[in-house]
Formats: sequence, C-alpha cells, structure tokens
Amino acid sequence: MTTTHPPVTLDDVRAAAVRLKGVAHRTPVLRSRTLDALVGAEVHLKCENFQRVGAFKFRGAYHAASRLTPEQLSRGVAAYSSGNHAQAVALAARELGTTAVIVMPEDAPPSKRAATEGYGAEIVTYDRYTGDRVAVAEALAAERGLALIPPYEHPHVIAGQGTAALELLEEAGELGALLAPVGGGGLIAGSATAVKGLCPAARVIGVEPEAGDDTKRSLEAGHRVSIPVPHTIADGQALHTPGELTFSLNRRLLDGIVLVGDDEIRDAMRFAFERLKVVLEPSGATALAALLTGRAGALPDRVGVILSGGNVDAGRFARLCGSGG
Repeated sequence: MTTTHPPVTLDDVRAAAVRLKGVAHRTPVLRSRTLDALVGAEVHLKCENFQRVGAFKFRGAYHAASRLTPEQLSRGVAAYSSGNHAQAVALAARELGTTAVIVMPEDAPPSKRAATEGYGAEIVTYDRYTGDRVAVAEALAAERGLALIPPYEHPHVIAGQGTAALELLEEAGELGALLAPVGGGGLIAGSATAVKGLCPAARVIGVEPEAGDDTKRSLEAGHRVSIPVPHTIADGQALHTPGELTFSLNRRLLDGIVLVGDDEIRDAMRFAFERLKVVLEPSGATALAALLTGRAGALPDRVGVILSGGNVDAGRFARLCGSGG
C-alpha cells in the first residue's frame, strides 16, 4: 500500500510561521462570555481583521512572495483578487522591494481597490461575470515576465494561511472544532492542515454563503463542480469553483461545510460590532454567522472561529448593518 504525500503539511505551516515572524501580525484571540452563553461553548475568536491589510491574506501572499528568487522579485509579481489578496500581494511586494500588478473585478469594493493602489500596485480590471480572471492574469504575467501569486491555488499560499490556525492553537490550546470561511479554499485548507496535525480528533468545518456553495457541492459530488458566479454580500467568497489543489486537501481534511444566508451574515456583523466591538466585512463574518445560527450543529466544549477580515468601508458597513443593503 502506498500513500501520497500531501502538498502541504504541518511542517510547511510551521516553516511559514518562521518566515512570517516579525512581518505579519500575531493577531489577538478574543473571548466573550455573552457569546459563550449564547452558543453553549467556550469560543476562541481569531481576529484576522487585525492582520496587516485587514485580512488573513497577507500571511499567504507574503510567504509565497518571500520564497521567490531574487531574479523573480526583480521582475515583479502579479495576482488576481476581488480585494483582500490584491492588497496583500501589493503590500508584500512593497515589503520585498518589488512591484505588483493586480487583476481586479470592475465591481470590487472601492475601498479595497483604493487600498491596493495605496500600496503601490498597478490595477488591471475585468468583468467578473463574463471574464476569466485567471486567464487575464496568466496572460499578463507571461507578457511582462511576472511571477504569478494566486489567491489560494499554491502550496506556499496555503501554508501561510494555515499560520492563523497554528497561532490560535498555540494561544488557546486544544480545540474540539474550528470554523472558518471558505472561498477558494486556501484558508480552510491551511487551517485544517494545522488543526488535524495538532488535534487529530478536532472537527474542521468550512462555511460558505448560501449563494456560493461550490465547495459544498463539490465535496458531496466527490469532484470539483462549477456554479454560476454567485451574487452575495460576501464578495470574498463569490467564487464559482474550488481550487484543484485546495479541493484535494479539503476533501481529505474537512468534516463538513455549512451554509449561511446574507441576512445571517448581516446579523453576525451586527453582533460583532455591538457586542464584541469588532468590525467585520461580510466574508469575515460567515464563520461567526454559522456559530450564532447553530448551523454548525452540536458543538464541543472548546471551539475556534476565524474572523477572516474587516475590509469594509463605513458607508457599506452602515448599509449592510442598517435596514439592509
């Protein structure tokens, strides 16, 4: 009997943590007695909204960029992203003394585009509903000789994202379950690699918006499936198919995927703001929404939740958390 060596291991996540030390923030883990009482468990919230660029994406972007050769860095990097990975690659490029070109959808949140440009990146836009961002970025990278850093479909990116869960376990100790958002699958793949490596009995549950359930459908089918590009307030999770590499990890490591609706995401954003004094963007609140709604099912005594990002401007936050929007 032969076994296939996984593309990302716990040792890879630990190595990424060494590279990120002193560069990425070691984000806080928050506790709330109110939240514990509501859900009947001891909850540990990993606040990646306080990460550099306001989201966990900096971990994977910097780790991948830092592994490039000096020659590759001298030519610059490229990426495609709806916003958070865009900012992360732009900042990583600046930190490493190189340049970045980012392919972003035309309807990306203005605050995310402005922040990406603020870090010094060049922006190239496309229509997310008719265009192929991967094809656009690959053509651009080939034309200009740039190193392409994808948002999730890369072992160095996945290992970097997994350092969030690694830090959570180092601070909180052993957990019975971890909830984390699922977009392309990099965060949950890296997180599951860390959690299953250190707490083999723990459950790892991914959370998707109801309109963007491509990973859930893929896991149920046993292979990657595509859906129409979803319309959801969780723009960071508006993907039509999981990554090939991330899916290969997630189908082996995840204990399940649960779904939350846009109204439930809004409620979680309000709860975080009013009771935790934390600002979350919609994608950053989906795991919390799953916890608050009970969608994650019966919980063990100790639960970790990754609050993956807080990049939302004041106007959109007010619209989403007010009467709807």
